[in-house]
Amino acid sequence: MSKPFTVTIEDGIAEMVFNHPPVNAFNSAGWAAIAAELDALGQNDDARVIIITAEGRGFCAGVDIKELAGDRSLIVGVNKGNYDTFRAVHLNPKPVIAAVHGFVLGGGIGICGAADIVVASECARFGVPEVDRGAMGGGAHLQRLFPVQKVRHMYFTGEMIDAAEGYRLGAIEKVVPREQLRAAAREIAAKIAAKSPAMIRLAKEALTNIEDGDLEHKYRTEQGLTLEAYTMKDSQEARDAFVQKRDAKF
Repeated sequence: MSKPFTVTIEDGIAEMVFNHPPVNAFNSAGWAAIAAELDALGQNDDARVIIITAEGRGFCAGVDIKELAGDRSLIVGVNKGNYDTFRAVHLNPKPVIAAVHGFVLGGGIGICGAADIVVASECARFGVPEVDRGAMGGGAHLQRLFPVQKVRHMYFTGEMIDAAEGYRLGAIEKVVPREQLRAAAREIAAKIAAKSPAMIRLAKEALTNIEDGDLEHKYRTEQGLTLEAYTMKDSQEARDAFVQKRDAKF
C-alpha cells in the first residue's frame, strides 16, 4: 500500500505533502504511516524544521468515515493513528509548521492544534464536524488554536470559521493567496533552519513543557468518549447518514 503523502528534505526543511484524493481523509493505516514518518523526521539530522501541507481540494478532512461506517470496531486503530500523529507533531523535537488550504477538518484540526506555527491560504476553513459524525475529538487541539467559547460554538454547531477569522483570533501567523502558501511557509522555515539546531530543540522542549496542561492526556480523554459514543445507535446513524448523503434522524 502506497503512503498517502510524499516527503522531501532541502536546505534543512522537510516537507510532508498529503496527496490522498479526493479529500485527504485517512484510514488507520494512513494515520499510522504519517505518525511514523513524522517521528523519523524528528530524528533526522538533515531536517531542522518540518512543514506539513497538502495537494488537492483541502488540507485534511480527517478520518475515513466510510471505513468506520462499515465497521465501527476500526475506531480503535483510527484513534491510535490520530493520537500518534498529533503527538508526533506536538512533541516532535523539531518545529512543525502547518501550511493549510481549503477545508481543515477533524484530524486536520488536530495537526494544526499540535503544530508550532500555522500558515493559511485565504480559502482555508476550519471546523470540527465530529458531533455530526457520531464521535468526539479535536476539542483539545481546537482549544490550543481558539478561545474556549469560540471552540464550544464550533463544536456544538459544526459551523466553520475562515482564515481571516482564525488570524483575528491569533491562531494563524500569516494568511496568503493559495499560490503563495508553500513559499510563505518555507520563508518562515528558512529563518528557523538557519539557527542553531541545538538551541531550537531546547527552545521547543521549553515551550512545550511550560504549556498549561497535558495536550496528549486531554485528547486521550476525548478519545475515550468517542468509544462511548460508538456504542450508541445515534453514532451509527450519524455515520450512515453521512455516507448515504442524507439528513440524520435522531
